[in-house]
Amino acid sequence: MKDSGTHMSDWTPKLNPTVDLRRLPLNAEEGFVLSRLDGHTREKDLPALTGFPPDKLRDILTRLVSQGALLPGTEVASPVNTVRQPGAPAGTTASPVASAPAHVAFAGAAHAPRQHTQPTASANAESAFGVGNGLTDAASAAHAYASDHPAPSLDASDTEPLPEAEAVDGADDEAGPVDDVPEAVQGDYRKLFETRLHALPEDQRVALAHGAEDPELSALCFDPVPAVIKAVLENSRVGLAHARLIARHHRNPVGLEALVARAAFAADTGVRRFLVRNPQLPAALFRRLWAMRRLMEHHKLTVDRDVPEQTRRTARELLRQRFSTGPSEEKVELILNTEGRALGALVGMPVDGKTTSLLCGRTYRSPMLVQNIARWSAAPPALIAHLLKQELVRRQPQLRMMLARHPNAPADAKRA
Repeated sequence: MKDSGTHMSDWTPKLNPTVDLRRLPLNAEEGFVLSRLDGHTREKDLPALTGFPPDKLRDILTRLVSQGALLPGTEVASPVNTVRQPGAPAGTTASPVASAPAHVAFAGAAHAPRQHTQPTASANAESAFGVGNGLTDAASAAHAYASDHPAPSLDASDTEPLPEAEAVDGADDEAGPVDDVPEAVQGDYRKLFETRLHALPEDQRVALAHGAEDPELSALCFDPVPAVIKAVLENSRVGLAHARLIARHHRNPVGLEALVARAAFAADTGVRRFLVRNPQLPAALFRRLWAMRRLMEHHKLTVDRDVPEQTRRTARELLRQRFSTGPSEEKVELILNTEGRALGALVGMPVDGKTTSLLCGRTYRSPMLVQNIARWSAAPPALIAHLLKQELVRRQPQLRMMLARHPNAPADAKRA
């Protein structure tokens, strides 16, 4: 495939997760291109992957963006239940900033599906992409197109190796949530509540909350009265953005109980993170939310300075309870990932035989971890003996001395 001279950009086409591809009037070529997108390959690398000339490929990508099949930029789609800013027309939300090439960005801005008059590649492709049928299977569409339109043979001089896709780290389950509503907009909601809604009688605010739309619905999330919060949660338009506002700003335990009663909201990472930072979160409610969480998650709360001391104290109690009954794998994960720092909150807590066996099956190279285990009064004798055999301990006399002084150290180590 000879280079036509058309400049292809570094833009990475990505599927739009909010669009059902089966409902779009895609032809065989468009379906074939969609089947080759993995979310990592750049536009300029697609000609070598699809066999299409750059000009033709650019037209296909432009059509896919105009139909909504592809995101117009590198940003992911806005989350569901986003909150409309005060003053914005009803039914509108802020759209993500696009950084796609001009030809693609314009197509995305137009956002008007166009009728295509291009014939389909084959009878199979017509079956897969006929109007009304939609895209049933991208892989079968690619096969249908390839059978009638084999890709041109590529000389070695025409091809370039595709870049390796960068590994995408999985998001931490308890990573800090991205706030749906910017601080400035939250200030507008609070101001709206304080200047217009707070003066209304309580029963009138409750009635308003049942059927309100944004921005009034978001403003009512700042209401200190639990009855109003319950009415907000019963509103059919309420979403995660509103739930996070309540978790972050509501200061009445009764209202927080009503929020957690909604299982979908209680399971949301952002809601939980804001709740544990809420100084009015009841200890009993915290225990219900975190009773079955992993030991590492309990430990993170005990050292998080943004969490109120009352909640951190409850988290330490829950950590000790979970450590005595939790899975051995979680105990090992906690000790190793914190380099033994978590053991300071586990004074007097023994470990079972399986945990000891897992700890003794590892090679230790961290002096900090060895020191913290040496200070752990409940360290099992088998683990102390195992550490004394480690090359790290043999090369550092101070570590060996700390382990030899442990009450559970072997007798021969104490005599040495």
